[in-house]
Amino acid sequence: MRASTALCRAAFGAVWLLALIVAPVTCAGIEIADYDFSGSIGIEGRWYPEAALFPGQRDHASGFVLEPEFYVEDSAGRSFTLAPFFRLDAADTRRTHVDIREAYLLLFGGLGDHDWELRLGVDQIFWGVVESQRLVDIINQVDFVEHPDGTAKLGQPMAHGTLSGDWGVLELFALPYHRARTFPGRRGRLRLPLVIDDDNIRYESAAERWHLDFAARYSNSFGPVDVGLSVFDGTNREPAVQLDFTPGGDLNLVQYYTQIRQFGLDAQLTLGPWLLKLEAIQRAGSLNLPGREENYVATVVGGEYSFYSIFESVADLTLFGEWHYDDRGRDAPPSRAPGTFENELFTAARLAFNDVQSTEITASFIGDLGRSSHSLAVGLDRRLAENWSLHLEAIVLLGIDKEDIHYYTRRDSFIELNLSYNF
Repeated sequence: MRASTALCRAAFGAVWLLALIVAPVTCAGIEIADYDFSGSIGIEGRWYPEAALFPGQRDHASGFVLEPEFYVEDSAGRSFTLAPFFRLDAADTRRTHVDIREAYLLLFGGLGDHDWELRLGVDQIFWGVVESQRLVDIINQVDFVEHPDGTAKLGQPMAHGTLSGDWGVLELFALPYHRARTFPGRRGRLRLPLVIDDDNIRYESAAERWHLDFAARYSNSFGPVDVGLSVFDGTNREPAVQLDFTPGGDLNLVQYYTQIRQFGLDAQLTLGPWLLKLEAIQRAGSLNLPGREENYVATVVGGEYSFYSIFESVADLTLFGEWHYDDRGRDAPPSRAPGTFENELFTAARLAFNDVQSTEITASFIGDLGRSSHSLAVGLDRRLAENWSLHLEAIVLLGIDKEDIHYYTRRDSFIELNLSYNF
Protein backbone atom coordinates (compact mmCIF):
# COMPACT_ATOMS: atom_id res chain seq x y z
CA MET A 1 0.00 0.00 0.00
CA ARG A 2 2.84 2.38 0.88
CA ALA A 3 4.55 1.61 -2.43
CA SER A 4 1.37 2.22 -4.45
CA THR A 5 0.78 5.51 -2.67
CA ALA A 6 4.37 6.59 -3.30
CA LEU A 7 4.02 5.66 -6.96
CA CYS A 8 0.89 7.76 -7.36
CA ARG A 9 2.43 10.70 -5.54
CA ALA A 10 5.54 10.58 -7.71
CA ALA A 11 3.47 10.43 -10.89
CA PHE A 12 1.40 13.40 -9.73
CA GLY A 13 4.58 15.23 -8.71
CA ALA A 14 6.18 14.69 -12.12
CA VAL A 15 3.10 16.04 -13.92
CA TRP A 16 2.88 18.96 -11.49
CA LEU A 17 6.55 19.81 -12.00
CA LEU A 18 6.14 19.71 -15.76
CA ALA A 19 3.10 22.01 -15.57
CA LEU A 20 4.96 24.34 -13.23
CA ILE A 21 7.74 24.75 -15.76
CA VAL A 22 5.78 24.82 -19.01
CA ALA A 23 2.79 26.94 -17.95
CA PRO A 24 4.75 30.11 -17.09
CA VAL A 25 6.69 29.74 -20.33
CA THR A 26 3.48 29.53 -22.35
CA CYS A 27 1.85 32.41 -20.47
CA ALA A 28 4.92 34.59 -20.94
CA GLY A 29 4.61 34.19 -24.69
CA ILE A 30 7.96 32.44 -25.11
CA GLU A 31 7.95 30.58 -28.40
CA ILE A 32 8.40 26.80 -28.08
CA ALA A 33 10.54 25.76 -31.03
CA ASP A 34 10.80 22.03 -30.35
CA TYR A 35 9.48 19.38 -28.00
CA ASP A 36 9.61 15.63 -27.71
CA PHE A 37 8.02 12.90 -25.62
CA SER A 38 9.76 9.53 -25.60
CA GLY A 39 10.78 6.75 -23.26
CA SER A 40 10.24 3.08 -22.59
CA ILE A 41 8.06 0.70 -20.63
CA GLY A 42 9.34 -2.75 -19.76
CA ILE A 43 8.09 -5.99 -18.28
CA GLU A 44 10.72 -7.71 -16.17
CA GLY A 45 11.15 -11.07 -14.50
CA ARG A 46 13.89 -12.47 -12.26
CA TRP A 47 14.42 -16.11 -11.35
CA TYR A 48 16.70 -17.24 -8.52
CA PRO A 49 17.66 -20.92 -9.11
CA GLU A 50 18.68 -21.60 -5.50
CA ALA A 51 16.41 -21.54 -2.45
CA ALA A 52 16.60 -18.39 -0.35
CA LEU A 53 18.39 -18.22 2.99
CA PHE A 54 15.82 -16.03 4.75
CA PRO A 55 12.05 -16.40 5.34
CA GLY A 56 9.73 -14.51 3.01
CA GLN A 57 12.19 -14.34 0.11
CA ARG A 58 10.86 -15.55 -3.22
CA ASP A 59 12.50 -17.56 -5.98
CA HIS A 60 10.71 -15.48 -8.60
CA ALA A 61 10.12 -11.75 -8.94
CA SER A 62 8.27 -9.82 -11.61
CA GLY A 63 7.26 -6.26 -12.27
CA PHE A 64 7.41 -3.41 -14.75
CA VAL A 65 9.53 -0.32 -15.32
CA LEU A 66 8.37 2.97 -16.84
CA GLU A 67 10.93 5.57 -17.96
CA PRO A 68 9.29 8.46 -19.83
CA GLU A 69 11.20 11.55 -20.94
CA PHE A 70 9.83 14.96 -21.90
CA TYR A 71 11.94 17.59 -23.65
CA VAL A 72 10.96 21.13 -24.59
CA GLU A 73 13.09 23.86 -26.20
CA ASP A 74 12.35 27.52 -26.90
CA SER A 75 13.40 29.60 -29.89
CA ALA A 76 16.53 30.79 -28.03
CA GLY A 77 17.74 27.20 -27.54
CA ARG A 78 17.00 27.05 -23.82
CA SER A 79 15.52 23.70 -22.86
CA PHE A 80 13.93 21.71 -20.05
CA THR A 81 14.24 17.94 -19.64
CA LEU A 82 12.08 15.80 -17.35
CA ALA A 83 12.83 12.08 -16.92
CA PRO A 84 11.02 10.33 -14.05
CA PHE A 85 11.51 6.67 -13.20
CA PHE A 86 8.88 4.21 -11.94
CA ARG A 87 9.39 0.58 -10.89
CA LEU A 88 6.79 -1.84 -9.53
CA ASP A 89 8.17 -5.09 -8.08
CA ALA A 90 6.02 -7.96 -6.83
CA ALA A 91 8.58 -9.44 -4.45
CA ASP A 92 10.30 -6.57 -2.62
CA THR A 93 8.39 -3.45 -1.56
CA ARG A 94 11.65 -1.47 -1.43
CA ARG A 95 12.37 -2.33 -5.04
CA THR A 96 9.02 -0.73 -5.86
CA HIS A 97 10.18 2.86 -6.00
CA VAL A 98 10.04 6.09 -7.93
CA ASP A 99 12.64 8.70 -8.68
CA ILE A 100 13.21 11.82 -10.73
CA ARG A 101 16.33 10.88 -12.71
CA GLU A 102 16.42 14.22 -14.56
CA ALA A 103 14.50 17.48 -14.25
CA TYR A 104 16.73 20.38 -15.25
CA LEU A 105 16.70 23.68 -17.09
CA LEU A 106 19.56 24.12 -19.57
CA LEU A 107 20.93 27.59 -20.35
CA PHE A 108 23.98 28.38 -22.49
CA GLY A 109 25.86 31.20 -24.12
CA GLY A 110 29.21 32.69 -25.01
CA LEU A 111 31.79 34.52 -22.91
CA GLY A 112 34.47 35.97 -25.17
CA ASP A 113 36.21 33.01 -26.81
CA HIS A 114 34.62 30.62 -24.33
CA ASP A 115 31.30 28.80 -24.20
CA TRP A 116 29.33 28.40 -21.00
CA GLU A 117 26.48 26.13 -19.97
CA LEU A 118 24.34 26.02 -16.84
CA ARG A 119 22.06 23.19 -15.72
CA LEU A 120 19.72 23.82 -12.79
CA GLY A 121 17.64 21.04 -11.26
CA VAL A 122 18.08 17.27 -11.02
CA ASP A 123 20.55 15.44 -13.25
CA GLN A 124 22.80 12.41 -13.63
CA ILE A 125 26.57 12.81 -14.06
CA PHE A 126 28.92 10.08 -15.30
CA TRP A 127 32.67 10.33 -14.74
CA GLY A 128 35.35 7.78 -15.49
CA VAL A 129 36.68 5.56 -18.26
CA VAL A 130 36.98 1.99 -16.95
CA GLU A 131 34.42 -0.73 -17.54
CA SER A 132 33.98 -2.51 -14.20
CA GLN A 133 33.97 0.17 -11.49
CA ARG A 134 34.31 3.91 -11.95
CA LEU A 135 36.18 5.08 -8.90
CA VAL A 136 36.05 8.80 -9.67
CA ASP A 137 32.28 8.79 -10.29
CA ILE A 138 30.93 10.35 -7.09
CA ILE A 139 28.24 12.94 -7.89
CA ASN A 140 25.16 10.68 -7.95
CA GLN A 141 24.03 8.12 -5.40
CA VAL A 142 23.79 4.43 -6.35
CA ASP A 143 20.30 2.96 -6.80
CA PHE A 144 21.35 -0.42 -5.40
CA VAL A 145 17.93 -2.08 -5.57
CA GLU A 146 18.01 -1.69 -9.35
CA HIS A 147 21.09 -3.82 -9.89
CA PRO A 148 23.85 -5.23 -7.65
CA ASP A 149 26.61 -3.92 -9.97
CA GLY A 150 25.90 -0.36 -8.78
CA THR A 151 25.57 1.17 -12.26
CA ALA A 152 22.03 2.54 -11.76
CA LYS A 153 21.88 6.02 -10.21
CA LEU A 154 19.43 8.23 -8.37
CA GLY A 155 18.85 11.74 -9.63
CA GLN A 156 20.92 14.41 -7.84
CA PRO A 157 19.76 18.00 -7.20
CA MET A 158 22.47 20.35 -8.41
CA ALA A 159 23.64 23.52 -10.05
CA HIS A 160 26.09 22.45 -12.76
CA GLY A 161 28.12 25.09 -14.58
CA THR A 162 30.48 24.40 -17.51
CA LEU A 163 33.07 26.67 -19.13
CA SER A 164 34.90 25.39 -22.21
CA GLY A 165 37.55 26.65 -24.59
CA ASP A 166 40.70 25.62 -26.41
CA TRP A 167 42.30 25.03 -23.00
CA GLY A 168 39.76 22.34 -22.02
CA VAL A 169 36.52 22.02 -20.06
CA LEU A 170 35.95 23.17 -16.47
CA GLU A 171 32.86 21.96 -14.60
CA LEU A 172 31.67 23.28 -11.22
CA PHE A 173 28.97 21.65 -9.08
CA ALA A 174 26.93 22.81 -6.08
CA LEU A 175 25.01 19.89 -4.55
CA PRO A 176 22.48 21.06 -1.92
CA TYR A 177 20.87 17.74 -0.99
CA HIS A 178 22.16 14.24 -0.24
CA ARG A 179 20.40 11.08 -1.44
CA ALA A 180 20.72 7.97 0.74
CA ARG A 181 21.55 4.68 -0.98
CA THR A 182 18.72 2.23 -1.64
CA PHE A 183 18.93 -1.32 -0.25
CA PRO A 184 16.76 -4.46 -0.49
CA GLY A 185 14.02 -4.98 2.09
CA ARG A 186 13.29 -7.96 4.30
CA ARG A 187 11.81 -10.00 1.43
CA GLY A 188 14.36 -8.84 -1.14
CA ARG A 189 17.14 -11.05 -2.42
CA LEU A 190 20.80 -9.95 -2.41
CA ARG A 191 20.45 -8.60 1.12
CA LEU A 192 22.51 -8.94 4.28
CA PRO A 193 21.31 -11.10 7.22
CA LEU A 194 20.10 -7.92 8.96
CA VAL A 195 17.91 -5.46 7.06
CA ILE A 196 19.36 -2.01 6.46
CA ASP A 197 16.99 0.59 7.90
CA ASP A 198 15.93 3.14 5.29
CA ASP A 199 14.12 5.42 7.76
CA ASN A 200 16.96 6.03 10.23
CA ILE A 201 19.80 7.68 8.24
CA ARG A 202 22.68 9.18 10.22
CA TYR A 203 25.15 11.89 9.21
CA GLU A 204 28.40 13.25 10.55
CA SER A 205 27.35 16.77 9.53
CA ALA A 206 24.85 18.64 11.71
CA ALA A 207 23.17 19.76 8.47
CA GLU A 208 22.53 16.06 7.71
CA ARG A 209 21.18 15.52 4.18
CA TRP A 210 21.05 19.31 3.57
CA HIS A 211 24.81 19.75 3.74
CA LEU A 212 26.01 21.77 0.73
CA ASP A 213 28.57 19.71 -1.20
CA PHE A 214 30.94 21.03 -3.86
CA ALA A 215 32.74 19.37 -6.75
CA ALA A 216 34.83 20.38 -9.75
CA ARG A 217 36.33 18.64 -12.75
CA TYR A 218 38.78 19.69 -15.45
CA SER A 219 39.09 17.62 -18.64
CA ASN A 220 41.06 17.95 -21.84
CA SER A 221 42.54 15.96 -24.69
CA PHE A 222 46.24 15.97 -25.51
CA GLY A 223 46.56 14.11 -28.79
CA PRO A 224 45.71 10.47 -28.08
CA VAL A 225 45.38 11.07 -24.32
CA ASP A 226 42.15 12.13 -22.59
CA VAL A 227 42.59 13.33 -19.01
CA GLY A 228 40.17 14.30 -16.24
CA LEU A 229 41.06 15.80 -12.85
CA SER A 230 38.34 16.06 -10.20
CA VAL A 231 37.77 17.08 -6.60
CA PHE A 232 34.79 16.49 -4.31
CA ASP A 233 34.16 17.94 -0.84
CA GLY A 234 31.04 16.92 1.04
CA THR A 235 28.89 14.00 2.17
CA ASN A 236 30.12 10.55 1.21
CA ARG A 237 28.00 8.57 -1.25
CA GLU A 238 29.17 5.27 0.30
CA PRO A 239 27.56 4.66 3.70
CA ALA A 240 29.21 3.03 6.67
CA VAL A 241 26.88 0.40 8.17
CA GLN A 242 26.28 0.40 11.93
CA LEU A 243 24.32 -1.90 14.26
CA ASP A 244 21.24 -0.47 15.97
CA PHE A 245 17.90 -1.50 17.52
CA THR A 246 14.49 -0.71 16.08
CA PRO A 247 11.78 0.80 18.37
CA GLY A 248 10.40 -2.75 18.65
CA GLY A 249 13.71 -4.07 19.96
CA ASP A 250 14.88 -5.84 16.78
CA LEU A 251 18.50 -5.60 15.73
CA ASN A 252 19.09 -3.97 12.35
CA LEU A 253 21.65 -1.94 10.37
CA VAL A 254 21.65 1.81 9.80
CA GLN A 255 23.50 3.93 7.26
CA TYR A 256 26.04 6.49 8.46
CA TYR A 257 27.48 9.10 6.10
CA THR A 258 30.74 10.90 6.88
CA GLN A 259 32.21 14.06 5.40
CA ILE A 260 34.93 13.31 2.88
CA ARG A 261 37.31 15.00 0.46
CA GLN A 262 38.26 13.13 -2.69
CA PHE A 263 40.78 13.90 -5.43
CA GLY A 264 40.38 11.91 -8.63
CA LEU A 265 42.23 11.21 -11.86
CA ASP A 266 40.93 9.43 -14.96
CA ALA A 267 42.93 8.99 -18.14
CA GLN A 268 42.63 7.11 -21.41
CA LEU A 269 45.25 6.52 -24.10
CA THR A 270 44.04 5.55 -27.59
CA LEU A 271 46.49 3.54 -29.71
CA GLY A 272 44.62 2.16 -32.70
CA PRO A 273 42.54 -0.78 -31.49
CA TRP A 274 43.98 -0.38 -27.97
CA LEU A 275 42.41 1.72 -25.20
CA LEU A 276 44.60 1.92 -22.08
CA LYS A 277 42.76 3.22 -19.01
CA LEU A 278 43.49 4.48 -15.52
CA GLU A 279 41.38 5.73 -12.63
CA ALA A 280 42.76 6.70 -9.23
CA ILE A 281 41.42 8.44 -6.14
CA GLN A 282 42.76 9.70 -2.84
CA ARG A 283 40.00 10.01 -0.25
CA ALA A 284 40.02 11.37 3.30
CA GLY A 285 37.23 10.90 5.85
CA SER A 286 35.82 7.46 5.00
CA LEU A 287 35.27 4.74 7.57
CA ASN A 288 36.79 1.31 7.05
CA LEU A 289 35.19 -1.99 8.14
CA PRO A 290 36.40 -1.75 11.77
CA GLY A 291 34.68 1.67 11.84
CA ARG A 292 37.82 3.82 11.96
CA GLU A 293 38.29 6.93 9.83
CA GLU A 294 41.03 6.30 7.31
CA ASN A 295 42.66 8.07 4.39
CA TYR A 296 43.27 5.75 1.48
CA VAL A 297 44.25 5.43 -2.18
CA ALA A 298 42.47 3.24 -4.73
CA THR A 299 43.23 2.59 -8.39
CA VAL A 300 41.91 0.74 -11.42
CA VAL A 301 44.35 -0.04 -14.25
CA GLY A 302 43.39 -1.80 -17.44
CA GLY A 303 42.48 -1.58 -21.07
CA GLU A 304 40.53 -2.98 -23.96
CA TYR A 305 41.41 -4.28 -27.41
CA SER A 306 39.00 -4.47 -30.35
CA PHE A 307 39.08 -6.99 -33.20
CA TYR A 308 37.15 -5.50 -36.12
CA SER A 309 35.31 -7.56 -38.77
CA ILE A 310 36.21 -10.88 -37.20
CA PHE A 311 36.22 -13.89 -39.54
CA GLU A 312 35.57 -11.48 -42.44
CA SER A 313 32.14 -10.61 -41.02
CA VAL A 314 30.65 -7.30 -39.87
CA ALA A 315 30.91 -8.34 -36.21
CA ASP A 316 33.43 -6.82 -33.77
CA LEU A 317 34.92 -8.43 -30.67
CA THR A 318 36.24 -6.34 -27.76
CA LEU A 319 38.28 -7.81 -24.90
CA PHE A 320 38.62 -6.09 -21.51
CA GLY A 321 41.02 -6.53 -18.62
CA GLU A 322 41.22 -4.45 -15.41
CA TRP A 323 42.88 -4.74 -12.02
CA HIS A 324 41.52 -3.09 -8.86
CA TYR A 325 43.60 -2.06 -5.87
CA ASP A 326 42.59 -0.47 -2.56
CA ASP A 327 45.34 0.12 0.02
CA ARG A 328 42.91 -0.54 2.90
CA GLY A 329 43.14 -4.21 2.00
CA ARG A 330 40.53 -6.37 3.72
CA ASP A 331 39.34 -3.37 5.74
CA ALA A 332 37.80 -1.95 2.56
CA PRO A 333 33.96 -2.03 2.73
CA PRO A 334 32.33 -4.16 0.00
CA SER A 335 30.98 -2.18 -2.94
CA ARG A 336 28.79 -4.96 -4.33
CA ALA A 337 28.19 -8.70 -3.94
CA PRO A 338 30.59 -10.36 -3.87
CA GLY A 339 33.87 -8.55 -3.28
CA THR A 340 35.46 -5.34 -2.10
CA PHE A 341 37.50 -4.22 -5.15
CA GLU A 342 40.57 -4.20 -2.89
CA ASN A 343 42.55 -6.71 -5.00
CA GLU A 344 40.41 -7.97 -7.85
CA LEU A 345 40.78 -8.89 -11.50
CA PHE A 346 38.08 -8.13 -14.06
CA THR A 347 37.99 -9.70 -17.52
CA ALA A 348 35.27 -9.42 -20.13
CA ALA A 349 34.42 -9.92 -23.80
CA ARG A 350 31.78 -8.12 -25.86
CA LEU A 351 30.63 -9.39 -29.26
CA ALA A 352 28.77 -6.79 -31.33
CA PHE A 353 27.11 -8.31 -34.40
CA ASN A 354 26.50 -4.85 -35.96
CA ASP A 355 23.25 -6.11 -37.45
CA VAL A 356 19.98 -4.24 -37.88
CA GLN A 357 18.82 -5.68 -34.53
CA SER A 358 21.89 -4.21 -32.72
CA THR A 359 22.63 -7.60 -31.17
CA GLU A 360 25.33 -7.67 -28.48
CA ILE A 361 26.54 -10.45 -26.19
CA THR A 362 28.72 -9.61 -23.17
CA ALA A 363 30.40 -11.95 -20.71
CA SER A 364 32.45 -10.80 -17.71
CA PHE A 365 34.25 -12.35 -14.76
CA ILE A 366 35.33 -10.71 -11.49
CA GLY A 367 37.59 -12.58 -9.12
CA ASP A 368 39.14 -11.59 -5.81
CA LEU A 369 42.84 -12.44 -5.96
CA GLY A 370 43.08 -12.82 -2.17
CA ARG A 371 39.80 -14.57 -1.39
CA SER A 372 37.42 -17.14 -2.86
CA SER A 373 34.84 -14.56 -4.02
CA HIS A 374 34.12 -14.79 -7.75
CA SER A 375 31.20 -13.94 -10.00
CA LEU A 376 30.26 -14.34 -13.66
CA ALA A 377 27.85 -12.22 -15.70
CA VAL A 378 26.48 -12.94 -19.18
CA GLY A 379 24.15 -10.58 -21.03
CA LEU A 380 22.30 -10.43 -24.35
CA ASP A 381 20.78 -7.28 -25.85
CA ARG A 382 18.76 -7.36 -29.06
CA ARG A 383 16.12 -5.26 -30.77
CA LEU A 384 13.19 -7.52 -31.67
CA ALA A 385 11.23 -5.06 -33.79
CA GLU A 386 11.14 -1.34 -34.51
CA ASN A 387 9.97 -0.47 -30.98
CA TRP A 388 10.63 -3.67 -29.04
CA SER A 389 13.91 -4.71 -27.39
CA LEU A 390 15.08 -7.66 -25.28
CA HIS A 391 17.59 -7.79 -22.43
CA LEU A 392 18.59 -11.18 -21.00
CA GLU A 393 21.14 -11.41 -18.20
CA ALA A 394 22.52 -14.04 -15.85
CA ILE A 395 24.54 -13.23 -12.71
CA VAL A 396 26.25 -16.30 -11.28
CA LEU A 397 27.91 -16.09 -7.85
CA LEU A 398 30.59 -18.75 -8.25
CA GLY A 399 31.68 -18.39 -4.63
CA ILE A 400 31.76 -15.92 -1.76
CA ASP A 401 34.44 -16.05 0.91
CA LYS A 402 33.14 -16.70 4.43
CA GLU A 403 34.93 -13.54 5.60
CA ASP A 404 33.05 -11.45 3.01
CA ILE A 405 30.14 -9.49 4.49
CA HIS A 406 28.08 -10.58 1.45
CA TYR A 407 28.49 -14.28 2.30
CA TYR A 408 24.75 -14.47 2.99
CA THR A 409 23.96 -13.62 -0.65
CA ARG A 410 25.76 -16.72 -1.93
CA ARG A 411 22.45 -18.29 -3.06
CA ASP A 412 21.29 -15.21 -4.92
CA SER A 413 22.53 -15.92 -8.43
CA PHE A 414 19.75 -14.91 -10.82
CA ILE A 415 18.53 -14.82 -14.41
CA GLU A 416 16.75 -11.66 -15.54
CA LEU A 417 14.58 -11.09 -18.61
CA ASN A 418 13.37 -7.66 -19.66
CA LEU A 419 11.10 -6.96 -22.61
CA SER A 420 10.82 -3.23 -23.38
CA TYR A 421 8.65 -1.12 -25.67
CA ASN A 422 10.30 2.13 -26.75
CA PHE A 423 8.08 5.04 -27.69
